[in-house]
Amino acid sequence: MKNSLSKRVQTSLLIIVLVLLAVNMYLIFDLRQIVENAAYTSAYDYVIFQDGVYSARNMASGYVEFTSSDAAVVISQAVAKGNVIYIKPGNYTLNSDVQVNNKQRGRILSDGAVIVGNGKRFIIKGDVYNSSQNNVISGLTIINGTLRVENSFGTTITNMEFVRCAVAIEVVNTETWSEGTEISDCRFINSTASIVFRTPIGNGTGSYASSKISRCFFNILDDSVGIVVERLAEFSDSQIQEVRMWMGENGFVRNQTGLLVDGSMHQTLLFGVVFESFADYPDQLYAISLGATSITPPILAGGISFLGNWTAKIHNPFNKWIAGVGAIFKQEDLEIPVGVNGQYGPVQSIQMRPLTIASFKPKIEVQGSFAYNETVTVRFRLEFVDNVISPSVEKSFSNATTLWLSDDDVLRMFPSQSVIWNILVDAKANSTVTDAVVKVSIYGVNT
Repeated sequence: MKNSLSKRVQTSLLIIVLVLLAVNMYLIFDLRQIVENAAYTSAYDYVIFQDGVYSARNMASGYVEFTSSDAAVVISQAVAKGNVIYIKPGNYTLNSDVQVNNKQRGRILSDGAVIVGNGKRFIIKGDVYNSSQNNVISGLTIINGTLRVENSFGTTITNMEFVRCAVAIEVVNTETWSEGTEISDCRFINSTASIVFRTPIGNGTGSYASSKISRCFFNILDDSVGIVVERLAEFSDSQIQEVRMWMGENGFVRNQTGLLVDGSMHQTLLFGVVFESFADYPDQLYAISLGATSITPPILAGGISFLGNWTAKIHNPFNKWIAGVGAIFKQEDLEIPVGVNGQYGPVQSIQMRPLTIASFKPKIEVQGSFAYNETVTVRFRLEFVDNVISPSVEKSFSNATTLWLSDDDVLRMFPSQSVIWNILVDAKANSTVTDAVVKVSIYGVNT
C-alpha cells in the first residue's frame, strides 16, 4: 500500500520552500549590497560615477542622492553637501560650470577621471579669502576647460593634467586676495595659457603671495605661454621650482613664451627651472619675457637652464633690472648731501632689493671749488641683516678728486659673519657753507 501526502500537506511544504527561497534571495541581495557598499571607502562623503547618467552616492547612507546628464550639476551638488568627494575613473562632460563655493578643507579627488570641459570652468571661490580655505583638487585630467581659483587661501592643485585648454589654471582676486596657492606635479599639454595670475578686479587686491609652482611640465605651442603674471598682479614672495618647459617642438616655433611678466614677482625665486627650445630657427621664442608694466622680475636663484636656440633667453625690451644670485650690479653717480659746520648730512642708503650684497667696490667723486682750509669728509658704514651697524670708514678731501676705497677699507667694515643689508653713506664739510658735490658709485655682486 502506497503512502501519499495529502494535497494540503504538499501545498504547505511548497509555501515553506518558497518562503525559504525568498528569504535566501533577500539575504544574498542584502549581502551583495553590503559588499558593494563596502567597496567604497568611508573616507569619502560622496562617490561620483556614471551609469547612463552621472550620479553621486552618499557614502553614509549608501543611496544615490544626485543624478544628472550634466556632470557639473552632480559634482556641484555633492561638493555643496559633502567635504570629501571622489570621482571614479571615466569621462565626465561639463555643460555648465562646477561651483565650489565658500568651502573649508574640501577635497575633490580622483585617480583617472577625465573632465571634458567644453570650455566650462571648475571654480573654487570664496566670497572673501577666509571663507574659502585649504581646499584640494587632485588626480583629474581636464580637457578644454579651466580651473579657476578666486578669493581663496591655500588652494592645492596636484597630480593633474590639463590638455588643450584656452586657460588651464587662472587665479583671480575679485574680493580680498588669493595667497598660498600650490600647483604641483601637474602636466600642461598644448594649452594657450597654462597658468595665469590675473589682474585684480572689483575689490580684489593684487596679492597672490607665498604661492608655489613645483614639479610641473609644460608643452607649449605657437601663440602660447606657460605662466603669465598680468598687470598689477603680485606673484611675490613665492617659488617656481623643478619646472620644465618644452618649446619649439614639432615644427611649432613662433610666438612662444615660457614666463611672461607684466606684473610683479618681487622676491619670487626661480630654482631648478629648465627652459628647453627644440627650434632650429626660433621666431619670437622667449624663455622669459618682461613687459612694459612689469614691476619686479623674479630672482634667478640657481639651477636655471636655457637649452637650445632662442630669439632671446630673456626678452627685456624695457630694460628691467634682472636679479640673480651671483649677479653683478652697479649704481653710479649717486649724489650724497653734504652737511656743514662739521655735521654729517642725511644718510643715503644704497641697497639691491630684492637681493642682498655679497661684495662691492665703491668709488667717491668730490667736486667743488673748496675754500681755504675747507675739508669734506665722506663716511661709509654697513647695515647688516641683524640691524648691526659696522665700524665706519672715513675719507677726507681738501680738493676735487676721485678716490676708490681700497680692499682694506672695505674689509674693515666686514664682521666675521653676516649679510649686508644696506650700504650707508653720508658726508660733511667743516665750513659754514660749501659748494662741494659728493657722488658715489657702487659696483658689486648680489647674494
